[in-house]
Amino acid sequence: RQLLASLSRPYTLSGHDAFVSASIGIALFPDDGDDVAELLRKADSAMYKAKEDGRNNYHFFTEEIEREAQRKRKMETDLFHALENSEFTLHYQPIQNLNSEVVCAEALIRWHSPEKGVVSPAEFIPFAEELNLIAPIGEWVLREACQQAASWTSITPNPPRVAVNLSCRQFQLQHMPTLVEEILTESGLGPDKLTLEITESLMIDDDESTLEQLQALRALGVDLAVDDFGTGYSSLSYLKKFPVSYLKIDRSFVRELPDSQEDVALIKAIMSMAQSLNLEVVAEGVETPGQAA
Repeated sequence: RQLLASLSRPYTLSGHDAFVSASIGIALFPDDGDDVAELLRKADSAMYKAKEDGRNNYHFFTEEIEREAQRKRKMETDLFHALENSEFTLHYQPIQNLNSEVVCAEALIRWHSPEKGVVSPAEFIPFAEELNLIAPIGEWVLREACQQAASWTSITPNPPRVAVNLSCRQFQLQHMPTLVEEILTESGLGPDKLTLEITESLMIDDDESTLEQLQALRALGVDLAVDDFGTGYSSLSYLKKFPVSYLKIDRSFVRELPDSQEDVALIKAIMSMAQSLNLEVVAEGVETPGQAA
């Protein structure tokens, strides 16, 4: 605590007060290790735990931290192998209009691990983002979904669009308009048949590069949807600024319909706002006639 207090005191930099904070990881000799390399590695793991706990903090090394670090290392190795060995598959969730016609299909990734069985994306996508593996995995999803959607033209004269989720990290690690244009050309899928789903957090970052990429994607003719709308820090200014076409109402607002008056009021407000902004609305998780009504 004395170290943190000392480091947090202001210092003068070119005539201005500047501030720093520290995250401290602590490993103890001999309990946590008996050589420098092992103690540093474990202190480093403890430091990352301190960062996770909110930074400007300290954390002692524990066996739980070691187990988590080992789990991350194994997950990283397994995800690399999953890409190499084609262990990912896509499932498609239909999106229907009010006439019960399938107008779009959302591509959902599943990992069929030889060791773990079917792994939920909720378990491995956060790791993939943290380890920067989300770029190659996301690129595989986009390429696979576009190729699949292009093949639907041989089944029906008016095939549904395909929707693909994008991670915020993909916009930081890749230039998405270039990648999307390349994949559309490669697959032969028309841009009007592709919807890219982004999260509210991407808009909250308010990064100029991200905005330019989104505008370039819209210029290609691709639709943009805001996924899980209402669960993040929604702002009307973002909807006005960013070139989105669809709002996807999160299933947490749909689940209790029509019994929950609060959810009814929220849904009506979102619908009214979307109509005034000329945005289409998709409701997630509609499973009963009452919810659909």
